[in-house]
Amino acid sequence: MTDLKAIFFDVDDTLYSTSVFAKKARENAVDAMIRLGLKMRKEPLMRELNEVISEFSSNYEHHFDQLLARLPAHCYSGINPALLVAAGVIAYHDTKMRNLKPYQDAWEAVDALSKTPLILGVITAGLKIKQAEKLLRLELYDYFVPTAIFISDQIGISKPNVKLYQRACMALNILPSEAMYVGDNPTHDIDPPNQIGMITVRMRKGGRYQDEESVTKATYDLDHFDSLLEILRSDFDLQLPVKNRGEESTKDGKEKPVKSKSAG
Repeated sequence: MTDLKAIFFDVDDTLYSTSVFAKKARENAVDAMIRLGLKMRKEPLMRELNEVISEFSSNYEHHFDQLLARLPAHCYSGINPALLVAAGVIAYHDTKMRNLKPYQDAWEAVDALSKTPLILGVITAGLKIKQAEKLLRLELYDYFVPTAIFISDQIGISKPNVKLYQRACMALNILPSEAMYVGDNPTHDIDPPNQIGMITVRMRKGGRYQDEESVTKATYDLDHFDSLLEILRSDFDLQLPVKNRGEESTKDGKEKPVKSKSAG
């Protein structure tokens, strides 16, 4: 039996639905700009915004500025463009406040795992403040060992470079074979950690990569975090409580999370 010491999680479309949240946030931003006086119908405006995001990437920080730059001036005549951009930004961030929540089964799994000796961590690609903000807004930060959170922008190595996963294992002084990685992207979350011998879990909970396949096969291919807990009980002899049939737990009103074992 493999001596499992750590589990790392991807964030986007693994711990929460990035795709659903992003669509709602962008629509709310466009609605706010139209309410302020932007003279354009929602559907073509959304198409233009999605094109901006596709061209400049989702991590670009001036989507709404670029959106206005692409529109005819008469669409916002008589309105200070800065106010339109601000309206979009405010609506986007208000959506974050209201709607950024983890998958219920992901929260339940992380909560259960935080009571075991395993080191829980994160390996995520993206801008450091943006990804850190997600962990805080999702209210998952307290479950992870602070020194086991690896954000690509912060350490200068991004997916799918295998060095990102090597760095994480080295930092915790564990072998790749003693670490599990849970992610949704086949070419970024499965193939690279497979290359260095990590245990990989493909979590298919929807999102843009749902139907894409990795070059190498994931150790486990799942669609629910309950299945992950079952595997950890059966294949790794991890002592975890079994949820009774029909039992429902809710994130709201939970007790303060118990921190995972220190990585030091």
